[in-house]
Amino acid sequence: MVFSKVLINWYLRNKRELPWRKTSDPYRIWLSEIMLQQTRIAQGLPYYLRFINAFPSVFDLAKAKQEQVLKLWQGLGYYSRARNLHESAKYVADELNGVFPGSYKELKKLKGVGDYTAAAVASISYNEPVAVVDGNVYRVLSRFFDVDTPINSTSGIKEFRALAEELLDKEDPATFNQAIMEFGALQCKPQNPLCETCPLNLACLALKKDKIKDLPVKLKKTKIKKRYFNYLVVYSEENKTLLQQRTGKGIWNGLYEFPLIETEKPVSDKAFLSEENLKEILGEQKMSLQLHNKKPVVHRLSHQHIYTHFWWVKAERVGGEGIPVKQVKNYPVPVLIANFIEETGLETYSV
Repeated sequence: MVFSKVLINWYLRNKRELPWRKTSDPYRIWLSEIMLQQTRIAQGLPYYLRFINAFPSVFDLAKAKQEQVLKLWQGLGYYSRARNLHESAKYVADELNGVFPGSYKELKKLKGVGDYTAAAVASISYNEPVAVVDGNVYRVLSRFFDVDTPINSTSGIKEFRALAEELLDKEDPATFNQAIMEFGALQCKPQNPLCETCPLNLACLALKKDKIKDLPVKLKKTKIKKRYFNYLVVYSEENKTLLQQRTGKGIWNGLYEFPLIETEKPVSDKAFLSEENLKEILGEQKMSLQLHNKKPVVHRLSHQHIYTHFWWVKAERVGGEGIPVKQVKNYPVPVLIANFIEETGLETYSV
């Protein structure tokens, strides 16, 4: 049995029809690969189509404002991907005259492009013989060869990359790389893999040893941090509200949010109302506050869980630069806030 030939034959019979598989255009391949990092195809596909419609070329993406890019990205999470995407587009358009780097080595110089993305674009667009290694590939290789080295360890990364390179079909790396990833997504699934109909089942070591559920091995994550957010949903007699843009290197950089008071631990309604930060944000004026949700909304990220309360704040005027409530929908916001806006009908709110 030739591993690569079996996978390619399976792929040609079972592959999903996806728009980026109908082209070798590096712009479209790159865009799809960035979008699908840590994202299911079913979730990412509508975003890809919207991006291609809004930015049919790298020049169109480069000309866009960051806020427009973030707004189209809203809901996909991991917003650094969108910011890096935009920066790389500007570099390709302005410095490379719209011509994408033509090799794995050069592609890695683009912001936000690592080993996996560079290998995917180089192999699919230019047929460069370099192997991709993503979560699907780790799963297929660890099970077939019974490799229990942790996939997120330094030694594991090296071992699996070397194995993937060894198995790569050097004559047709584009098809092979897509085949092994698709095989991991559809056949050798994380849960309930289709082992009975698998074309590799007679030689799969994990299946022989009843270790399918044990592989791949991954080192435990670091402790998840808990954070406590209190958002002030301010509305004035002029039907204006406040949004502030997040800056710095923390989560949601570049996105907008309501004025935020973060506390070290959960606070009672009474304690929160005495927060000095309230006066700093809204100044000395008459105002009334009402807690929207007694039970916090929990927003789970990979490295932190955010416990959020929203507070309605009725004020005579808004501090800073207020915006009409109906314009809130035009700003890119974290999905946590987007859900609140949709659920409350804030855009149509009137005092």
